[in-house]
Amino acid sequence: MTLPSRRFLLAGAGALAGCSILPKGNPPPQLFRLTVAPPASASGPALKGQLLVDTPFAPSALDTDRIALTRSATSFDYFGGVAWSDRAPLMVQSLLIESLELSGRTPAVARESLALRADWALKTDLLHFEARYGAPGAGAEASPEVRISFSAKLVRMADRIVIGQHMANAVQRASRNEVPAIVDAFDEANHQIIQEIIAWVVATGSSATR
Repeated sequence: MTLPSRRFLLAGAGALAGCSILPKGNPPPQLFRLTVAPPASASGPALKGQLLVDTPFAPSALDTDRIALTRSATSFDYFGGVAWSDRAPLMVQSLLIESLELSGRTPAVARESLALRADWALKTDLLHFEARYGAPGAGAEASPEVRISFSAKLVRMADRIVIGQHMANAVQRASRNEVPAIVDAFDEANHQIIQEIIAWVVATGSSATR
């Protein structure tokens, strides 16, 4: 190759490197997380023994880090450019454990693990965890309602018997039709659900040990 040809190739390579014809990756989503539920009450009985909290079962549409929304009974979608800090069931499991510890009414609580022996196991199904648009009478730009729904079972591990079942539902309207306000509504609804589940677990387990 002659020297002029080599200079031409180098110049061409520099021009290609400086142009923007190569595809660019999408920017990472903005991450959001929910907070630990504050203790509803420090009074009342405490659950005796160790409680393990299983990972909530969720349908595939909710078993994701994407923030879900619905516009009708038959549609399902996600907010663009944003995500939860973890998959929704794992995030909820961590919040349940932290909130149970903070409550002071379940002194021995841990994540479900085959390596741990337990007196109780809390098993949950995450049935709803989405923002709902199109409530009756609401305008097209109205803020959505956040709906969270849990089915919970408390299992006595000594004999593997389900000693109680409970359905918990919470609906919270967002103050504005903006993602930060919608996340705040998720947070408030999740606090209600977790406080309700804690009270139910303690009452049900305490009754079973009397």
